[in-house]
Amino acid sequence: MKKLLCAAGLGLALAASAAQAADKIAVVNVSNIFQQLPQRATVAKQLENEFKGRATDLQAQERAIQAQMQNLQRNGSTMKASERSSLEKDIMAKRQSFENKAQAFEQDNRRRQMEERNKILSNIQTAVKKVADDEGYDVVLDTNSVAYAANSKDITADVLKQVK
Repeated sequence: MKKLLCAAGLGLALAASAAQAADKIAVVNVSNIFQQLPQRATVAKQLENEFKGRATDLQAQERAIQAQMQNLQRNGSTMKASERSSLEKDIMAKRQSFENKAQAFEQDNRRRQMEERNKILSNIQTAVKKVADDEGYDVVLDTNSVAYAANSKDITADVLKQVK
């Protein structure tokens, strides 16, 4: 009987503490904050300028390859076999070089975008932590990962003010 009473008391205490902890839960919409940040546009412009030269070079290289291919299609039937073969090999080599450069460009661009995105998200995370500490929240959940939250405080606006 003592064990049953002790277990019931412990269960009641746990239920009360869980209910008390539920009062200190907030939600934040991180993607909304990310979309509204002016730093995002600045970073996008910076990355565009960083990769502009390489993108222009790739476009010029692609146009040159297309011009050679059109030349081959127009004049291929009147060329000597050795000239045609040489031109085809040249086009294939340039095409392979272009594809390698384009792939490296895409990888570098994607890596830099992720680096900058992670910096911004880190700033948002710091702001979320500060707002949560200032307002005394124990748990802050992203609204995109919560199916339902009835009595939770949305601190998105407070975090957005903190990050800006």
